[in-house]
Amino acid sequence: MKKSNAKITTLRLTTAAVFMAMTIALSSFGIPVPGGHLYLCDVAICLGAILLNPLEAFIVGGVGSFLGDMLFYPAPMFVSLATHGLQAVVISLISHKTLKNRPQLASGIGVTVGAVIMVIGYTLGKTFIYSTFEYAMIKLPYEIAQGAIGAILGMVLCWKCGIHKLFNNMITSREN
Repeated sequence: MKKSNAKITTLRLTTAAVFMAMTIALSSFGIPVPGGHLYLCDVAICLGAILLNPLEAFIVGGVGSFLGDMLFYPAPMFVSLATHGLQAVVISLISHKTLKNRPQLASGIGVTVGAVIMVIGYTLGKTFIYSTFEYAMIKLPYEIAQGAIGAILGMVLCWKCGIHKLFNNMITSREN
């Protein structure tokens, strides 16, 4: 293995670990809403998924959310693993594999599809965990808000605040 590839691997692993830590941290507190809390972990998940490959995105979204729930609210931790993991993988795949000449549009489509996956996954998961469809429906508007806020803030941080450019420059500089 070339030395430069090891640096890229180490850099990517470290980046994924930082995003996973952000996901766990943002899972530790929420904005109180009727019936529970609105969490901002989707911001880190969307941003990490746009930047990282699908496996790294799954680690950030799925494993990060799982660990955050395990530490702070264990009932839905497996729902979080599956839902946020799938959300992150889909965002990463769409962001990296479609519309290569329009990466911002691809990312926008990715986070939109990811938000839909998150809303449906949590609605079905809460119906199963709490055995009541009504409870899941009470939370539905807040799940939609969480998905939308995560998608929008993730896109703004990535493209308007220049994180995508910084990340690509960091990866490119390690190759030379």
